[in-house]
Amino acid sequence: MATETRTTQGAPPPGGVSFSLSDPTFRAIVYQILVVGAVVLVGWFLISNTLDNLARRSIATGYHFLEREAAFGIGESLIDYSPKDTYGRAFLVGVLNTLKVSIIGVILATIIGTIIGVARLSSNWLIAKLASTYVEIIRNIPPLLQLFFWYALVSDGLPPVRQALNPIPGVFLSQRGLRVPVPAPDPVWANMGIALLVAIVAAWGVSRWARARQARTGQPFPAGWTGLGLIVGLPILTWLAGGAPLAMDVPKLTGFNFTGGGAISPEFFAILTGLTLYTAAFIAEVVRSGIKAVNWGQTEAARALGLPSSPTLRLVILPQALRVIVPPLTSQYLNLTKNSSLALAIGYPDLVSIANTTLNQTGQAIEGVTMIMGTYLVISLSISIFMNWYNKRIALVER
Repeated sequence: MATETRTTQGAPPPGGVSFSLSDPTFRAIVYQILVVGAVVLVGWFLISNTLDNLARRSIATGYHFLEREAAFGIGESLIDYSPKDTYGRAFLVGVLNTLKVSIIGVILATIIGTIIGVARLSSNWLIAKLASTYVEIIRNIPPLLQLFFWYALVSDGLPPVRQALNPIPGVFLSQRGLRVPVPAPDPVWANMGIALLVAIVAAWGVSRWARARQARTGQPFPAGWTGLGLIVGLPILTWLAGGAPLAMDVPKLTGFNFTGGGAISPEFFAILTGLTLYTAAFIAEVVRSGIKAVNWGQTEAARALGLPSSPTLRLVILPQALRVIVPPLTSQYLNLTKNSSLALAIGYPDLVSIANTTLNQTGQAIEGVTMIMGTYLVISLSISIFMNWYNKRIALVER
């Protein structure tokens, strides 16, 4: 009876938590409250100490400086910008430049990395060895050195502007980068962009309808070709309806530089090429390991059904390998985005470069650093959320 009484007194009440440190649940709650309290206390100390030191030195705080005139130029911008614009607009230019490098780099690195990863598993000895050599060399050279190499290749390896290479009419290669003809401004191009977005959404809808139809009736529908026709055809129809403009803005040598046309600067080429090739080497290993994780019996079953190698890889192996590939692939996307801050070393006006110029002119170092950290945090979390959603979407549902 004594033993039973002690057991009853030490046990938590039914459906509740015992307010005793001997209860693991209550003890875990207490520990979490203590940790959160310690974090809050340390944060309060750091913030109050920083504000006190700034006040002693009469250093202004806050983000009001973003409304002041920036008074410095930016070499590349996706939006209109001049030195008369505000620091806030200059910071926006840096964010857009970072996003431009990150988005294009992620797409190109995924394509190149997938090709190299598949090539490493090729039965062709030469292709497999070349792919392996690429991976082992590129991923073992620091990315900053690769950026320096690609930048020097353009700035020192190409001729000056007045002796620019002209491989085809209207295209010029020089130390200032690549100049190419672009379509002259016309409202039809914006309409074509809208038509392209509508076509992409329509193609996605057709794909979903085709899968549901096949699951219901067993009859396939050429959703791929239909989607391709929509994506290509709708913008072309919009272009024809807008008068089919063909006028081009061709670059011309004026003084010591080219005017008109589209430009790819040496800085943008170096940061994009360096980060793309570097990240592609890691993605190649991710793809290779994902394919190797698929049971060999899947390949044998596909061959027994008479499927050739290419459809087997595309329809059987890769869809199953994605379950293994997507989580580490997310890390590589995040690495590429954060490595874009190395653009400061070669003069590309990214987020970090423009923020550094801003804080040097205004003295708002803490605000500038927090803006950089906050921006990268938002971008990284956005990538993680999207990739986690995609990972759940492609996960196999067990019966």
